[in-house]
Amino acid sequence: MDQVTTLGIDLAKRVFALHGVNSAGKVVIRRTVRREELVEAVSNLPACLIGMEAGSGAHEWARQFQRFGHTVRLMAAKFVTPYRRKGKNDGNDAEAICEAVGRPGMRFVPIKSAEQQALLTLHRVRQGFIEERTATINRIRGLLAEFGVVLPLRSVTVRRHALKAAESLPHIARCAIEDLCRHHRELDERVEEYDRQLQRQAKQSEPARRLMAIRGVGPLSALAIVATIGDARDFHSGRQFAAWLGLTPKQHSSGGKSRLGSITKRGDAYLRTLLILGARSVLNTTMRHKDQMSRWIEAVRQRRGHHRTLVAIANKNARIAWALLSKGVEYKPA
Repeated sequence: MDQVTTLGIDLAKRVFALHGVNSAGKVVIRRTVRREELVEAVSNLPACLIGMEAGSGAHEWARQFQRFGHTVRLMAAKFVTPYRRKGKNDGNDAEAICEAVGRPGMRFVPIKSAEQQALLTLHRVRQGFIEERTATINRIRGLLAEFGVVLPLRSVTVRRHALKAAESLPHIARCAIEDLCRHHRELDERVEEYDRQLQRQAKQSEPARRLMAIRGVGPLSALAIVATIGDARDFHSGRQFAAWLGLTPKQHSSGGKSRLGSITKRGDAYLRTLLILGARSVLNTTMRHKDQMSRWIEAVRQRRGHHRTLVAIANKNARIAWALLSKGVEYKPA
């Protein structure tokens, strides 16, 4: 009866809290271990269910624990919080994780392989360069505005006219603006380099090539979907996948009255953004097509407006992507 059947681990940088119970729910393990001791501590346990929050390093720990025959489940931290009955500390967090992982209605995060995480690293670095480039453009505009030179918000205008506008500035300020413009060009080159690399990876991935057949799903979106979800069969349906991405409306229903609000925006914000951007390109070119999906898009736009139509297209593309990945079939437009 003292054999551990469920183990909750509160992940950290140096010290990890463990909370294990047996089949009767009796606490068998409640202790802390250092980082270098965690693998040995878990390997000495009999095969059991291990729960962890899906934070930094969780996927790597999950892969290591699976090698010892354990069943590992990752959960979003916000789903664990309701099971914490006492004050917040490492031991109570591990206890809450141990309680939450055994709940039948708990939703889990798919465990990513090292290859999936490597592909997502390309996306994260590229996105970081884009954000830095945007910040650099805003910095150039702000500094020029201090000298009475106001450039439009468009990045193309800043690229073309920033250096010319800086010619009338004092020498020190002109040198600073030139340095920012040089940094901006370097960021453009880095983003283009990552774009080419991601496109090559998408062409080499058979699932990504199938997803690129969907209107509004390009190389970046296709590769991000493949790298994020891994096995699509972890989701019961395309509807669940779309809800996991936060592309379904919030509900505030009571008394038999259904009240739907804006989308929940749960899940991966980056992947949801890519799908929305792809939906924008589809909506902008709908009038050129006469197929069934284009007619549906135009009907939704007239009935629900521009922005809701974007979400509807992204939701539909997410469901189609799930069907292609879960069933291993090619896309056949109606």
